[in-house]
Amino acid sequence: MRISYEWLGSMVDLPDDPKVLYTELIRTGTEVETIERVGADLEHVVVGQVLSKKPHPDSDHMWLCQVSVGDKNVDENGDPAPLQIVCGAQNFNEGDKIVVAMIGAVLPGDLKIKKSKLRGVESCGMNCSERELGLGGDHSGIMILPEDAPVGMPFTDYRGTSDTVLDCEITPNRPDCLSYVGMATEVGAVLDEDTHIELPAIQREEGPKSADLVDVKIADTSLCSRYVARVVRGVKIGPSPEWLARRVIAAGSRPINNVVDVTNYVMYLTGQPLHAFDLGKLSERDGRRHIVVRAAREGEQLTTLDGQQRTLTSDMAVITDDGERAVALAGVMGGLNSEIDDTTVDVLLESACFDKSHISRTSRNLNLMSEASIRFERQVDAANCEEVADIAAALFESCCGATVCRGRVDEYPVPVKAVRIALRGERVRSMCGAPITNDKISHLLERLGCAVVAQKGGNDFEVVAPTSRPDLTREADLIEEVLRLWGMDRVEPTLPAAKNHHGGLTVDQQRTQLIGRTLRACGLSETFTYCFAEDGDLERANISETGRGVPVRIKNPLLANNSEMRRSILPGLLRSVAYNLDHGVPNVALYEQGRVFFGHEKRTLPDEPRYVAGVLCGAWGLDGWNERHQPLDFFDAKGVVERLLAALRITKVRFKVADASEYPWLQPGRAAEVYAGGELLGWVGNVHPTSLANFGIDEDVVAFELSEAHLLRLAARELPYQDVPTLPAITHDLAIVVDEDVTCEMLTQRITSAGGKLLESARLFDVYRDPVRVGLGKKSMAFQLTYRANDHTLTSEEVERAHEKLVKKVCRSTGGEVRG
Repeated sequence: MRISYEWLGSMVDLPDDPKVLYTELIRTGTEVETIERVGADLEHVVVGQVLSKKPHPDSDHMWLCQVSVGDKNVDENGDPAPLQIVCGAQNFNEGDKIVVAMIGAVLPGDLKIKKSKLRGVESCGMNCSERELGLGGDHSGIMILPEDAPVGMPFTDYRGTSDTVLDCEITPNRPDCLSYVGMATEVGAVLDEDTHIELPAIQREEGPKSADLVDVKIADTSLCSRYVARVVRGVKIGPSPEWLARRVIAAGSRPINNVVDVTNYVMYLTGQPLHAFDLGKLSERDGRRHIVVRAAREGEQLTTLDGQQRTLTSDMAVITDDGERAVALAGVMGGLNSEIDDTTVDVLLESACFDKSHISRTSRNLNLMSEASIRFERQVDAANCEEVADIAAALFESCCGATVCRGRVDEYPVPVKAVRIALRGERVRSMCGAPITNDKISHLLERLGCAVVAQKGGNDFEVVAPTSRPDLTREADLIEEVLRLWGMDRVEPTLPAAKNHHGGLTVDQQRTQLIGRTLRACGLSETFTYCFAEDGDLERANISETGRGVPVRIKNPLLANNSEMRRSILPGLLRSVAYNLDHGVPNVALYEQGRVFFGHEKRTLPDEPRYVAGVLCGAWGLDGWNERHQPLDFFDAKGVVERLLAALRITKVRFKVADASEYPWLQPGRAAEVYAGGELLGWVGNVHPTSLANFGIDEDVVAFELSEAHLLRLAARELPYQDVPTLPAITHDLAIVVDEDVTCEMLTQRITSAGGKLLESARLFDVYRDPVRVGLGKKSMAFQLTYRANDHTLTSEEVERAHEKLVKKVCRSTGGEVRG
């Protein structure tokens, strides 16, 4: 919201230095992004006087002018000298005072004024129109100033066009601050100043009643709670008065004509969006126009004011001509078929309140954001619609020469009720930790527009919140407002009372942090993706829905395509991988700890288990002159998972080949389930190329996803103590030829079982295949076996006996044979 210091200052007394207000707004919770000096960019724009006006020697419509700008231009001797300017306007004469942009000026629209030649004649500036100065839409001729305008004076000083604009970031729960009236109330409360807001009033109503010319019907009250219509006749379309154009510009809009500018001005002033229909373009029946607010029909077409044809859905609201032809997309944008143009004489003025959730979905689904939709989706004050319609009608009367018809049409099927809230003074002081008196509490709330009535005893209050503040619904909201205005910085810091206990993290919290530390130590970076997911995310990733419940749908999504809560962390991580690859980052190693949401058909609340997931793509680092990194593969991800489980001291871990039918998002033969003590923890594997292609990834990606609840439950606080070995070990290498279907896990289990107490470890260090030397369908797997006794030094005879026994058992159980 752009706040003009001049405009706001006409409603409430402001400090001379805008930085003081800037500081106070930030202190009380309104973020101010920038302070902008409007009019400062009109440097080198001054008041000039036309000394001579002669026809251009090579043009039948251009003039060669000598323009005095006082002491702003000098000749070679330093004496004042006029500027030679070539001008194509026809509405000026010699002696007129005009606005001159000299060389070096930069006009709105980034128009830089330079010395130039027009039809062979040198021109050293430009005579300006209102439009070129950003003061209005009139481009028919240059701007003529009064005779007493001082020649040479900077134009910003002469017209007072310089202003300070504060660009405020208004939070979604404060729709009242999207208006100057609301901001004046807020600033008055912050600065403890009275407001003096003067609103335009209708001078005279005459002619037929609005109700005799227009009929309004709201077909669906869930879409529209109030609709006020007024009729003004005899509108004269033209440029807006300078004060109106200036304020519209300061608020961030471009002046168009007096009708459009009035509706924009009133919207900025009150926060209530308006729309003006050309009454003559609406069909007439029984002597009246019939406005019907209804839901759009599925597939209904409407060409909006921006010239785009929109295809509507049944979730959208439209304003229709007698219930049939849509003439506006309610709360978002008007239709081209009822647009105000130069032929408009009579205007139907709309001041309505539409449902915020429908407006929000409409603007996002159509990708059509407007100043009106921004305000409607934050909630407009329905109680204010009638007053706003009168304000707009008064401005049509004064700025457009219109006649205001008597009365108004007001359909109000769902009246808004002011919220009454009980407030306890002691509760305020207890929650704030500050000695705020009851009188101060009452005073601060009244500054915000609340009606405060002290209850018997004077320590409790009944507060009636203004209807323009939908965020005030409970006692805690009022307490927050009191503390915000009183000053959070004034609260003395104190330690909370705590008896017989000390603070600290729980065991699960410590282990959760350990998971993150371990993954970061493995080279992964933590990331956070949205808990919102696109509809069909699991299908896009080819992830099975088995065990993941039903989707949890979002009634009012922030983005139209994020319509449900995620059921897997993997799709979000894959989008992060795609984003990094698209932006030239070849090596990606990310992990995330977060919740997923499994809904149920017959239960209100979903399950919200926590998972930890990671993705690896590329290599561990960039290649250098002396180092080449291998691409990350399945075993890198498996190693990360093993390191994580070891850090949590989870024992009896094993990896089982994943069934391709149960894990369609993983490559067959490159995926495994992760077990600990017979309990499934999750999976690890290469993501299937089809899944990657659906996310726009053409590089290999390895991923894992583990249940955090299972990890925390199986994690051990400590392991049994083992003495550091003091006796020597003896190692033997064993190369055994087995069938291809014998896995390393199977062979390791057989070796460990047959090794007895003397076998300390078995480590695979080689796999060899050769159809001639090893045999077709065979492979040789070589293990390093370590033997050690804890109570004595082993002899070679002991080790030989144990080794021979191990070899016989393993060969017999696997059908293998020792490779010679």
